[in-house]
Amino acid sequence: MSERWVRAVLSTYRWAGAAAYPFVGGYVAWRASKGMEDGPRRRERYGFAAIERPAGQLIWVHAAGEGEALAVVSLVRHLLSLGVAILMTTGTVESADAVRERLDDRVIHQYVPLDLKPALAHFLDHWRPDLAIFAESEIWPTTILELHSRRVPQVLVNGRLSDRAFVSWRKRAFLAEALFEHFALVVAQTGTDAERFRSLGARPVTVSGSLRTDVEPPPVDELELRRLGNEIGARARWLAFATHEGEEMVAAAVHRLLAQRHPDILTVVVPRNPARADAVAGRLATAGLAVARRSRGDRISPGTEILLGDTRGETGLYLRLAEIVFLGRSLAGGGGENPLEASLLRRAVLAGQDVSYFRELYQPLVARGGVRLVRDGEMLAGAVNYLLRNREAREEIGAAGAAAVEAMRGALARTIRDLEPFVQPLVVKARLEGSARR
Repeated sequence: MSERWVRAVLSTYRWAGAAAYPFVGGYVAWRASKGMEDGPRRRERYGFAAIERPAGQLIWVHAAGEGEALAVVSLVRHLLSLGVAILMTTGTVESADAVRERLDDRVIHQYVPLDLKPALAHFLDHWRPDLAIFAESEIWPTTILELHSRRVPQVLVNGRLSDRAFVSWRKRAFLAEALFEHFALVVAQTGTDAERFRSLGARPVTVSGSLRTDVEPPPVDELELRRLGNEIGARARWLAFATHEGEEMVAAAVHRLLAQRHPDILTVVVPRNPARADAVAGRLATAGLAVARRSRGDRISPGTEILLGDTRGETGLYLRLAEIVFLGRSLAGGGGENPLEASLLRRAVLAGQDVSYFRELYQPLVARGGVRLVRDGEMLAGAVNYLLRNREAREEIGAAGAAAVEAMRGALARTIRDLEPFVQPLVVKARLEGSARR
């Protein structure tokens, strides 16, 4: 297929996006009404910023979802330590919460602009990044082309291409090559990912391992943790974390089974999406369970059966409330949730059998005994009951999980090494400019 034809296709995509730009407001507003967008900050999706660009060198780091954001936190901390300003964009409310919780105000956070020419023009005119770093599989045609036209180096880190994504790109190999060739570097997670990127036209490509394994334990407000701990007291408790539709009622059924043997049992339920909290609370109340809601500041009394963790940005708090943690989206929803933070905190981690989205993380954890997989709610109840009665077993799983995570580390150091040719010139320039100002 001719190069001229490929350019025509990409040009059509860009200008079609520009034509659609005036009409996307309704769609973004609808997403905001469903809790999928941050309503007060919708203008950021059109490329408009309410914050001034800092003087000097600026690196743009983009991580679409919460998982991607958590994966690059340690990398961003390293870049910050070099004295370069960081603009970090994400695409979801949950990922924005993760950035705020882990990095606070050390970075400038914005929601990523839509992949439309006018939005990107507003965004890039304002921020003028010196380097763009994208996480995992963020391949947006207009974004890539606009950055290339402005001569901004683009690097993909923690790169991955799922089987489905790779097949899709292979069907459009001519477009893939026209886009992937604009990456100055792709740092892939695995050798398989690296070969896939190379076959689609990316050069050069290196292999780092998964940045998700180099995470740090989530932060916590120690005073609030102590206060909640005092309210709960010595009661037996377990945590159902990041639950999806249907799993809250599984947790409720497990609670009733456990209460037959542990009359003082407290079940902590943390929905993956706090916007579902009202519906979840209603179902739990209808089932006859006494619910205390974290978002309302309800006190945990001796009669409280369920603590509903319906707040954002408190992962570290919830994971420290119980030694036994069930991770959701593994019995319902499909694909599982990232187990690394719970394992780092030496929790006894349980999950359903569908953890396909994080297969590469679960495999070594399961093999070492750091995660136990359960088939259904009845098996989950049995596992929690056993672990409540056996401290040694809880500690054994927690220690095995922490050891497995430690053995998987190393991707961060390799990624930092590969990024050095792109980052070091910015660091030198920032230091020279700083000296000149003094």
